Amino acid sequence: MKRVILYTVTVLCLLSAGQISAQISPTNIDASIALKIPGNDAVNYPLKGFAGDQSVQLKADKDIPVVITRTIKENRLEVVITAKEDINFNFKQRINTSYSHDDCQFYMPGFWYRRNLRSPKEAPSFHTSDSWTVREDRLSVPMTAVFNEKTGEYLSVMRMDDFTHETLTTHKEGEVIVSGKTSVGYTGFENVDNSANLSFGFPYYETPKTYIRKLTLAPPVEAFQHLGKGESIQLTWLLQSGKVSDFSELIRQLWEYSYDTWRPKTVDTPFGDDFVKETLTGFFTQSFVEDHPLKFNSGEAMVVATCESVGRAEIGFVGRVLLNAFNALEYGQQHNRDELVTNSYAVFDSYLDHGFTPNGLFREFVNFDDSSVKSNAGTLSIRRQSEGLYAMFHFLQYEKENGRKHPEWESKMKTLLGKVMLLQNADGSFPRKFNDDLAIADGSGGSTPSVTVPLVMASQYFNDKKYLAAAKKTADYLEKEIISKADYFSSTLDANCEDKEASLYAATAMYYLALVSKGNEQQYYADLCRQASYFALSWYYMWDVPFAQGQMIGDIGLKTRGWGNVSVENNHIDVFIFEFGSVLNWLSKRYEEPRFNEYVKVISSSMRQLLPFENHMCGVAKTGYYPEVVQHTNWDYGRNGKGFYNNIFAPGWTVASLWELLSPGRAEKFLLK
Repeated sequence: MKRVILYTVTVLCLLSAGQISAQISPTNIDASIALKIPGNDAVNYPLKGFAGDQSVQLKADKDIPVVITRTIKENRLEVVITAKEDINFNFKQRINTSYSHDDCQFYMPGFWYRRNLRSPKEAPSFHTSDSWTVREDRLSVPMTAVFNEKTGEYLSVMRMDDFTHETLTTHKEGEVIVSGKTSVGYTGFENVDNSANLSFGFPYYETPKTYIRKLTLAPPVEAFQHLGKGESIQLTWLLQSGKVSDFSELIRQLWEYSYDTWRPKTVDTPFGDDFVKETLTGFFTQSFVEDHPLKFNSGEAMVVATCESVGRAEIGFVGRVLLNAFNALEYGQQHNRDELVTNSYAVFDSYLDHGFTPNGLFREFVNFDDSSVKSNAGTLSIRRQSEGLYAMFHFLQYEKENGRKHPEWESKMKTLLGKVMLLQNADGSFPRKFNDDLAIADGSGGSTPSVTVPLVMASQYFNDKKYLAAAKKTADYLEKEIISKADYFSSTLDANCEDKEASLYAATAMYYLALVSKGNEQQYYADLCRQASYFALSWYYMWDVPFAQGQMIGDIGLKTRGWGNVSVENNHIDVFIFEFGSVLNWLSKRYEEPRFNEYVKVISSSMRQLLPFENHMCGVAKTGYYPEVVQHTNWDYGRNGKGFYNNIFAPGWTVASLWELLSPGRAEKFLLK
């Protein structure tokens, strides 16, 4: 790894139970600047501060064509760089926390949790290095925190700027002079002689590797910003220190601090809820496939440029066939849309007849385009089975309320639940993946909270306490192994790593249990729900990532605040929210926490920005096919990169997610009848 010359920082922390600030001794901070003459290797110059109390001029040991002034006031660090001649520069700073690196956990919101040890060595993690710096637009907040587990102390640094500029680059590794202005700097942490250091600077500088696509690390990159003679640039960072009981409390405190600092506002989207839903029905009507034994909305592995339907039926994530069928049915009957109603009943009827494995489990994924897998149950997952059950309980309850009964479906659900409950381990967990004969294919328990939800629903629908007992056992496991350890992982189907959905599902699971509980037990589940919710919230953006001219998503004007990053492996943003908005609104009332309610408004306003309709197609071929893989940083699934979508997408789940966001309180209506 390329090393810059080190510099010393003394941090004097003022700790209090409320607002916490950090003060820096200005005479003890050094920095460095790298200058690059085109066609030559960059030269790094260590800098020292001279004179002044709060404002110092940083100078190299030889004359360089740049004036650098640093001003420190309380927890605010400002640097002004002025070019005496045309220069290309990269400015670096490093703070020695004085914590032993071995005693520390690390946090970069929406990207790095603890040591990323759930992620493989092919993605950013301690498996590859114990020191990482990354470009700021990878993060839901441009922040890094170092947490000393032994003492409970932490120190964080957060960049503050307008973040209005981004530019295209010719290369993605090595020393790169950017072609215009960028606002994207870097942040991270480094192990220097077993002392944990906060590293940050401008423009971006990714070490020891840069992460360019799924499970693909590349050589490091160091960007250089051009500054013309007489031009200046101002850079600002905020330092925050404190003492917390554990990593969960660190996440809570820094999320609240970040929210209070950024104060994200709702996005001005002129699309009301009714218009959004009506537009999304374009997906229901155009994607319907009826020439196979199973009827379904084609919702995954589709080409963005054409949105042509394919013969792949997926019952849970990422296709959400049954949930889309229920949403279309309910909407169709409310708005006299006979086509939606007819198609929806066709889906449910076909799955009743052809949607189960020989052992009575859902056929989660059927590929009618490939005869070799058409009749094979394949490896099943607790998540997809659970999501199928969830959709079916909504359908059955809705039908019952409207005087229609489905005893065959109820019998199928009881059989399926019985098989699923055989998978529950003594500690309350469920395996992540298994075969139709219930042989375990992946025993990881990270997907357990997904099954809590339908178990609670089953207990209410069938009035049978055994399902609730099983759900409560999952809560025991989640509290002991997931929430108390702040170890949320393994919930996405294609990545067994730290991810947003694991914490989101854990919060939702506890929300469901709290709704059907009372007194101290309800408070217990509510507290766990809130704790998991902070982790889920940490994946959602507080700020607007800049895009370059020519990057389609930026040209459209996308504001990233309110969108969520996906996982360590899959470093893009998406609209995965489902019921989490209802969870946050419920928590906001219970704990009198207005931040939650206000942030739901941000999410709801922001996530509808890319709704495709006439003259507003957002790069998608058909109306209502909401985009999925929104690539917002230097990362891609293999196609197009920052500012574009991947060429393949799964609108089945994005439509279902937005629909649930715009259908608040479903769980409370279902469980509290």
